[in-house]
Parts: sequence; C-alpha cells; structure tokens
Amino acid sequence: MPAQNLENKQDGNRQASAVVIIVMGVAGSGKTAIGKLLSERLHFQFVDADDFHSPISIEKMKSGEPLTDADRAPWLTHLANLIAEWINSNRHTVLACSALKQSYRNILQQHKTKSEAIQFVYLKGSYDLFLNRLQSRAGHYMKADMLKSQFAILEEPNSAIVIDASLAVEEVVAKTIAAISNKTT
Repeated sequence: MPAQNLENKQDGNRQASAVVIIVMGVAGSGKTAIGKLLSERLHFQFVDADDFHSPISIEKMKSGEPLTDADRAPWLTHLANLIAEWINSNRHTVLACSALKQSYRNILQQHKTKSEAIQFVYLKGSYDLFLNRLQSRAGHYMKADMLKSQFAILEEPNSAIVIDASLAVEEVVAKTIAAISNKTT
C-alpha cells in the first residue's frame, strides 16, 4: 500500500524523518480539498497555510490587494519553522500552501535535513479553470479578481510532482500518492 511505503520508510535501523507534502498552486487549484483527502488517505495530519496569514494580510486580500514579498515573509518563515518541527518530531504532514515563487519554496524548505523529507506537489491548470472555481466559491477571502496577480508571480517549480488540476479530486489524490510512492521507494 502506498501510504505504508510513505509511513514506514526506514533509514537504517531508525525511522526516517517525517514526510512533508506541500500541495501548491494558485488560488482555486484545489490545494485544500486535495490536501485534506490526501492526508486522510495517507493518515497524515493536514495543515492549511491560509490559517497562518496575519489579520492584516487577510484584510489586504479581502480588499483585492495582492500581498507583497514583504507581507509574505513572516508567514513563510513561520511555516518553515512549523515544517522543521514536524520533521524533527516525525509528524507526517500535508500542507496546502500556494508557494508561488521559487524563493518562497526555498524558505519553506530552509530547515530540511533530508532531501526526501519535503515533497512539492504542483496542481497545474489554466487560468479559466481556476477562475471558474473561484467564482463559484463562497466564504473565502481570496476573491476571483486576485487570480491574475497570482498567475503573474507564479514560477512553476522544476522539481515538483506536477498533477493536472482539472482532474477529479479522487484522481488527483490517486496520482499524487502513486507519484510520491515511486519517489520514496
């Protein structure tokens, strides 16, 4: 079973450090829905990076103002520290996080000690697909008009598992588990 391969990965005679899977992409890509189901299937904890934005950043986004790198810096540093905690305490985790730029991904993995401890999964799709999803979503501070700013700064990752975000959630999760299992075996 793929989940067992991830959870029971051995490093000599001691358990290897935890696996942290960062499900990334622009708003509307399905990070939270896919991250939650992925964490359930793998028996990992699920964490949504959006829960750690400052009230000031949330207000900026609600008003349609894109965040700057300076706005994101303390948020990314906090997330990097959490990732280090999860790895050091051997807590397998799925983190939903936009991680739009390579510099952001570098911050998120600044404390890693093993190359396989952090795996990015990029949910790739078209602007129109994500715009449609955002327009039908209610109760979230990230509004559809902010999507252009996210695509404008998006730097597609070179070393992530890339999954087609237009697929059904179940299929995305199955493909993600298969790809991660192949990388860790």
